[in-house]
Amino acid sequence: ILQFDWCVGQIMNTIDSLHLSDNTIIIVTSDNGPVVDDGYQDQAVARLNGHTPAGPLRGGKYSLFEGGTRIVFIARWNGKIVPGVSDALMSQIDLMSSFASLTGEILSPEEGPDSFNHIDALLGKTGKGREWLVEHSGRLSVIKGDWKYIEPGSGPKIQVNTNSETGNNPDPQLYNINIDIGEKHNVAGHNPELVK
Repeated sequence: ILQFDWCVGQIMNTIDSLHLSDNTIIIVTSDNGPVVDDGYQDQAVARLNGHTPAGPLRGGKYSLFEGGTRIVFIARWNGKIVPGVSDALMSQIDLMSSFASLTGEILSPEEGPDSFNHIDALLGKTGKGREWLVEHSGRLSVIKGDWKYIEPGSGPKIQVNTNSETGNNPDPQLYNINIDIGEKHNVAGHNPELVK
């Protein structure tokens, strides 16, 4: 993380020193949630010292829980992106349509059919993003509004190599991630119509 932070700083300093920051979007993001031990012999687990990389989120890399699928997304574009924090639901897939819109590019129906234009959310002009999002880690989950559904499936409940929860469960799972971000209370049994 220290090296990554230093590298991002070097890139940003270079862009600023070349006076390109008004014409450059910088995005820092990830392809999945955190993992501490992914096979490297780096003492990461031993040196956690109480730190929880996923914060209040359940799971991590390889998990259907938010700790595996909700990712860091930081964007900077001087004078264009309104600084702040957004709750707009987006997917990295949406960058294709959003950047096409920004640059005036017209995509054919075959190009990025599951990519949606959310350039206004990216720029901080609106807090509205996607209405729903499909996630995948061995099986599918769906987020729509405040709700997250994880389809039933077999398999280990713990990823042995990473010591993280997978989200595997033979029963359907439903969480109100607005009030239960840690996905601790499966309310599927109390909401059969919503599950359906």
